[in-house]
Amino acid sequence: MSLLASEQRGWRDVLTAYFLLTKPWIAALLLMTTLCGMLIAARGLPPLSILVLTLLGGACAAGGANALNSYIDRDTDKLMGRTSRRPLPSGRVAPRNALIFALTLCALSVVIMGFGVNWLAATLSTIGIVYYSYVYTVLLKRLTPQNIVIGGGAGAIPPLVGWAAVTNELTLLSLYLFIIIFLWTPPHTWALMLLVEKDYHKAAIPMLPAAWGQVETRRHIILYSILLFIVTLMPFLFHGLGWIYFIGALLLGAYFLALATRLWFSPDAGKPIARKLYYYSNGYLALLFLLMVIDSILLRA
Repeated sequence: MSLLASEQRGWRDVLTAYFLLTKPWIAALLLMTTLCGMLIAARGLPPLSILVLTLLGGACAAGGANALNSYIDRDTDKLMGRTSRRPLPSGRVAPRNALIFALTLCALSVVIMGFGVNWLAATLSTIGIVYYSYVYTVLLKRLTPQNIVIGGGAGAIPPLVGWAAVTNELTLLSLYLFIIIFLWTPPHTWALMLLVEKDYHKAAIPMLPAAWGQVETRRHIILYSILLFIVTLMPFLFHGLGWIYFIGALLLGAYFLALATRLWFSPDAGKPIARKLYYYSNGYLALLFLLMVIDSILLRA
């Protein structure tokens, strides 16, 4: 291999490591809900400049918050099989460089959102960064098994950012978007935690399955799944969205509840069902928000 090719490969590895530090798969989900918040608020496409700058600022905010989370959790990440190959615990990125990178992204998000969009969107985005990187990661994660419940608010803020970017205000429908993600986060996350419970025992992090056991976790999953199902119907019942969304939410939510019920009544097959619920919950949220977008556009037409 030539020296030039070796250097190019070295740069690619470095860039890949920093990219992975932002947890792009999580950032993509957050940007999806931000975009949906904009489309629902505008009942169609918002101005292109607002769309681009909001997504760019949102990408910086999500990436920065995720990188801060990686920096703070670098020691416990070493102990868990699921996270030990991440850039920081594997030594591909130095902790100091990761912190500078994370803070730079967070600062860029404030500048882009504040000066390019509006200061309500910038404030909400900054609250999301602080909520996830400090309130959840520093204060809650190692303190209580309810960390996901309280900390789930961080992941529920992006649609509010998208809504505020378009309208410079928040409405009842925008708050429903927040509550839906807030209630979706616990069963989604606990389904995964059931699969990797041993990792959290090793790291002494009191995630619900590690702290209270699998029976209590399954009980909590079905409880929050019922609450989620009820809340997803509220936008229709209070005339925020129409029949297309309502029928879709009923069908998607019924299957979500069916999986949660099977998980509760089939402890011997717990892991396969938990895995199915975890993967379905990702598609569920995406389809639910897509239905909101379609319905809001058709309501305007």
